[in-house]
Amino acid sequence: MTLTLRPDQPPPSRRKGAPERGGAVPLMENVRVTAPDLDQRRVLDKARGRMVVAALLFLGLYGVLAAKLAWSTVVHPLLPSAAQIAAMQPQLDMTPPPPSRADITDRNGTILAVSLPGAELYADPQQVPDPQAAAQLLANAMPDIDVAQTAQKLGAGVPPEKRKEFVYLDRKLTPQEELAVNSLGIPGVYFENNEKRHYPDGNLAAHILGGVKVDGTGVAGVEQYFQQTLTSNNTQPLALSIDAGIQSIVHDELAAAVKEFQSPGGCAIVMNAHTGEILAMASLPDYDVNTYGSADRNSQFDRCVNGTYEPGSVFKLQTISMALDSGMVHWWDYFDTTHPLKVGRFHITDFEPSHEWMAVPEILNVSSNIGASRIAAILGPKIEQAWFTKQQFFQPLDIQLPGPPKPLFPSFNNWGLAATLTVSFGAGIAVSPLQVITAVLPVVNGGIRYDPTLLKVDPNGPQPQGVRIMQQSTSDLMRKMMTDVVLTGTGKNAAVPGYVVGGKTGTAQVVGPNGGYLKHTNNASFMASFPMDNPQYVIYVLVLQPKPDATTYGFTTGGYIAAPTVGRIIARIGPMLGILPATGDQLAQLDQQLTVPLTPTPPPGQRALGPDDPLPAGANPFAYELMGTTPPAPPAPPAAQADTGSKLAPVPSASHGTHVRHDGIMAPVSPMMGSHMTALDSNDDGKA
Repeated sequence: MTLTLRPDQPPPSRRKGAPERGGAVPLMENVRVTAPDLDQRRVLDKARGRMVVAALLFLGLYGVLAAKLAWSTVVHPLLPSAAQIAAMQPQLDMTPPPPSRADITDRNGTILAVSLPGAELYADPQQVPDPQAAAQLLANAMPDIDVAQTAQKLGAGVPPEKRKEFVYLDRKLTPQEELAVNSLGIPGVYFENNEKRHYPDGNLAAHILGGVKVDGTGVAGVEQYFQQTLTSNNTQPLALSIDAGIQSIVHDELAAAVKEFQSPGGCAIVMNAHTGEILAMASLPDYDVNTYGSADRNSQFDRCVNGTYEPGSVFKLQTISMALDSGMVHWWDYFDTTHPLKVGRFHITDFEPSHEWMAVPEILNVSSNIGASRIAAILGPKIEQAWFTKQQFFQPLDIQLPGPPKPLFPSFNNWGLAATLTVSFGAGIAVSPLQVITAVLPVVNGGIRYDPTLLKVDPNGPQPQGVRIMQQSTSDLMRKMMTDVVLTGTGKNAAVPGYVVGGKTGTAQVVGPNGGYLKHTNNASFMASFPMDNPQYVIYVLVLQPKPDATTYGFTTGGYIAAPTVGRIIARIGPMLGILPATGDQLAQLDQQLTVPLTPTPPPGQRALGPDDPLPAGANPFAYELMGTTPPAPPAPPAAQADTGSKLAPVPSASHGTHVRHDGIMAPVSPMMGSHMTALDSNDDGKA
């Protein structure tokens, strides 16, 4: 194709940048469009059309997808199921791992011991570049640290390759100290996670709880006894029988008595009379359980369980219960207390001699050593031994604490007249305070002995199975005579307004380091139960070697020292235990119903021992020996008849750390306080 420009047509535009020529006429140009050019243009137009169609198709497709997406996500979204959501969420357990040692609580769930997370500080001395500088930095963060000792542990003065690879620097790191040390960034010093046993109440129930070592292992008390139970991956707390509130009251009242009478120590126990549960047990001096390792041995010693002491006249509860239950003695029988009893070169006397014949209730009421000895002589050693065997006075106590000792008592081969008489009023035998109170449970609860326990008894679960020790009637009589003791006898200082309290005083003279009895040095105690119309609880307080003051009129007997403490304890814990005081006529009526005459007359048709008839049939020859007469010849037993007495093996006294005196009386020695035996010629409570 050719393009021709005519003269009458305007000239084509000059190319940009072409020089102007005056009056010049541009040259004619011919442009030829060939067929291939047209074919190429057609191909390009066709391709362009296809691209437009493709673009429209893609645009439509994306429009559909956009509409579908908008429908699914905005207009009508398809939500995932709960299971899908749960499956997509990370499972994060924020619960800390259970402690390796279970908690210990009181009977009401109050925490007494708990394991808390902590840290230990250790080091690899080979990685510490400058031990002396590191020790000084640690001292700035931990004021109690010894710089020289720490530097030595870290290897000061020793080449790094010859130092130890591991040393503990502090195994009881506090959280504040951990933060301070961590901020120092000392090379070679590290932390190790651990658990720290914590006792929120410090010294409360210290000897019951015991304590743990630095590694968390139980070293004393229930922490040691229940070591396997507490670490058996059982997260259930160990529920003890004690009540933290009652424990606190008992501890405070005992501490007040120990302080007032300048005593080196003491013990107080509260027990449930029908289960054997120990609601409170305090031994002084004690210690903060959190720092068991730094407590001295005297404070760690549990006087309630591991101490063995002569019980003194509290033991007359056993003698009179034994006599009444045997049927050989009745409560209306009278015994000669007009003069001291001479045994060898010793004499048994009373605190306030009455010079009269006393009936059984008055013997207990005024705490007559002579009367108790007369009764024991009638019974003899076989009946005594059999009774004490039932009461488990010849074996270690069964209690959930490590290492109760074996009681100290005369050898059975050496249980003669002196031992028979002195044991009757609590001399010549040494047992723990917990054994003494446990043996009183059957005296007040109807005759059933329960083993003591530090574990809570579920009131809705199986109940402890006790063993009958005496008849119900014997227990009923003993309760009335114990009530007399508090109303009119040696225990008057234990009386509590509104409560009917029964009890018995005890005073035991102390043996010194050289084996002789210390003058004017006693252990004073009081045993009580309440309420006596239906005894629920038994309380025992023992104050060791008290010194008199103005309130005791110069005496150190159980009636002046321990009885008031028991009274204060009952007044404070009675309402807590749900035992409300009686008032007015109700109290007077109870007092009358729960006592017996001190000078009784025998029931019609009944025989009564007295001046004209002093001994019952079958009385032991010791009773005749005291009277200076010859016992009647016993009938000859058949040749094949076996001895029906107690079959107990002799216990060599020397094997138990005892000292046998020339008259056969034991002088047992306590591991802490020296011995605590009442001298044969010592005076007892009397009107104290």
